[in-house]
Amino acid sequence: MANLDFSDRVVIVTGAGRGIGRAHALLLASRGASVVVGDLGARTDGSGVDGDDPAADVVSEINAAGGKAVASTGDVSTDEGADALVDAAVSSFGKLDAVINNAGIVRTAPFDEVPYEEYQRHLDVHYFGTLRVCRAAWPHLLESDAPRIVNTISQAMLGNPGMSHYGGSKGAVFGLTRNLALAGLDKGIKVNAIAPGAGTRMAEAAAETLSPEIMEYMRTSLLPEHVAPVAAYLVHPSCEVTGEVFNVAGGIVNRLALVNTVGIHDPRLSIETVAERFEQIMAITPEAAPQVVAPAHMPVS
Repeated sequence: MANLDFSDRVVIVTGAGRGIGRAHALLLASRGASVVVGDLGARTDGSGVDGDDPAADVVSEINAAGGKAVASTGDVSTDEGADALVDAAVSSFGKLDAVINNAGIVRTAPFDEVPYEEYQRHLDVHYFGTLRVCRAAWPHLLESDAPRIVNTISQAMLGNPGMSHYGGSKGAVFGLTRNLALAGLDKGIKVNAIAPGAGTRMAEAAAETLSPEIMEYMRTSLLPEHVAPVAAYLVHPSCEVTGEVFNVAGGIVNRLALVNTVGIHDPRLSIETVAERFEQIMAITPEAAPQVVAPAHMPVS
């Protein structure tokens, strides 16, 4: 298969100064894309900024290799920051074709010890940050021949120790992804998500919830460079899926699918019926149907 080309594509990557976002930006730029490298330089827990300029460092790296990139320190948790990211793309490159929402924060703590302010901070960055960038980008994406959005969720949304605030906010991004995919159906905007795993600063910040063996494996075998090809493919014009989520780690890629089991149907349903037939309700049989984003004229269950 011929190499997929990204020339004439303009892509925003948030949280692109380090880790997985940096890998996204470098790979896309190496294939010809013009990249807005967005990064505020925030601490991993979102409590402030470190004072360095990782976005500028990545832009320098891309430009030195002959690529095209500009930096933006727009804060995705604010309307002004989201607008600044989009303005950087349009003012520098004349248009916008795709967005990869990668910016994130994390801190682990037991559910009942996390202050409400921290739940809000995680929502502001993950959910509202993704929403704000998508809203700011949407009018420009409508003008693209092949508009694409890739959001970043996490397996933590399915449950992980000490991550109720993080996993909950990532679950919100999953719901947003599915609904944006539906909103974009008749407009040609494809919206998908990845659930990545890699040994990054974010992983180190969550190290206390993982065993030393797993952390060492992540540091040595789960690299950001393993994640970037999937995100890049999802923003390429040839990719036609929408409303999907892909787990990506260490060269492993699989689809995360919601399924409806066959279950039961009993118009005279009682508590006892549910109890007696609960195994049948739970059973994942070959007939279990994945939920997909339906055409706009079809009802969604």
